[in-house]
Amino acid sequence: MATDKTEALQQTSTGTPTDLLTILRSGALTLRGIFRAGSNYTFLADVTLGKCHIEAVYKPTEGEQPLWDFPHGSLAKREEAAYLVSHALGWGLVPPTVYRDGPHGPGSLQQFVEFDDADHYFNFTTEEKAACKRVAVFDYLINNADRKGSHVVRGIDGKMWLIDHGLCFHSKNKLRTVIWDYAGKKMPAELGYDLKKFVDNSQAVKNLAYDLSYLLTKDEIDAFFARVQHVVITARLPQPGQERSYPWPPL
Repeated sequence: MATDKTEALQQTSTGTPTDLLTILRSGALTLRGIFRAGSNYTFLADVTLGKCHIEAVYKPTEGEQPLWDFPHGSLAKREEAAYLVSHALGWGLVPPTVYRDGPHGPGSLQQFVEFDDADHYFNFTTEEKAACKRVAVFDYLINNADRKGSHVVRGIDGKMWLIDHGLCFHSKNKLRTVIWDYAGKKMPAELGYDLKKFVDNSQAVKNLAYDLSYLLTKDEIDAFFARVQHVVITARLPQPGQERSYPWPPL
């Protein structure tokens, strides 16, 4: 890797998605500490590949608490699946994420995004909340069962990021989110264009389906693509379902 790129990664912990994914997949993983919030084990880690170094969040599968409605040991894979969908659509909402082995066994490893704890959805400006229409569509597509306000954050660079996607991609409707401000309203034209462009690209669809096959069940993948087709046809943001439609706690 070129020296100037190495120095840039060392100084800013940023780079192209390909660069970051290579470091996340192949870098040496050293744990620095544990995040106390949340019911599953989550660690802050250093990832080093050659002279490149980034911070990351490591969620080992063996640290997942059993759930009644999601298969045990599947949450970490869903974290990577959410990144793959965000990347395939060109939306860049989810930090680069991989599923790999680590000090406590296989788990998800995601580039750490630095943000202020106060910079979350409930404290966003009107303009920032309007930009969350894209988040609402994304959460419908991945069937997010746990979109808390603190899972939509503004990084110190000012960019909006989405984190914590372990409870996604269920084959049955599980959408639970705090973002119902635009429920049932017409989807912004640029989002419809992105989705139509994706579904019309048969190779991109095949590539994503192939990548997801290592992370999700066939029923979950089929349900995901059915939701994509549905929102392309209706061109409207999702509505709350019949079951509980808000996460708890909301923040």
